[in-house]
Amino acid sequence: MKPIRNSAKAIIRRDGKLLLTKNKDAEGYFFLFPGGGQEPGEQLSDAVVRECIEETGRTVSVGELVHVREYIGKNHQFAEWDSDIHQVEFYFLCELTDAEERAFDGHNPDSAQVGVEWIEIDRLDDIRLYPQTLIGLIRGGSTGRTYLGDAN
Repeated sequence: MKPIRNSAKAIIRRDGKLLLTKNKDAEGYFFLFPGGGQEPGEQLSDAVVRECIEETGRTVSVGELVHVREYIGKNHQFAEWDSDIHQVEFYFLCELTDAEERAFDGHNPDSAQVGVEWIEIDRLDDIRLYPQTLIGLIRGGSTGRTYLGDAN
């Protein structure tokens, strides 16, 4: 099994929408929160800023840590190729640092990433969003610190 990996993720809300990365696999499109792996010697808050720049081309200000989720691959639908993955994800409330409406142009997107989109919170049930566990929490406006455990 690979070592446990920390990942820092951004929850970016604006005007009833979430900013998500759009990704594509054999089943079609799916969406993720911007963010990714923490590098050695890097604070989680710095990791989420770096990852947002890499994936969206935009800088964020990092707010409160609101959710912690574990992903143990062998326990989920992607176990066939994720069985050796154990990741702890830290979800921060973030805001874009500029209000300017311009294209999202990350310079180092994930391999499956094909874009970035604002998705209406009311439409979250209509898309494949991972982790799905966050849909109800976001829709309900939960900002309390929540340990989600091994969830997808």
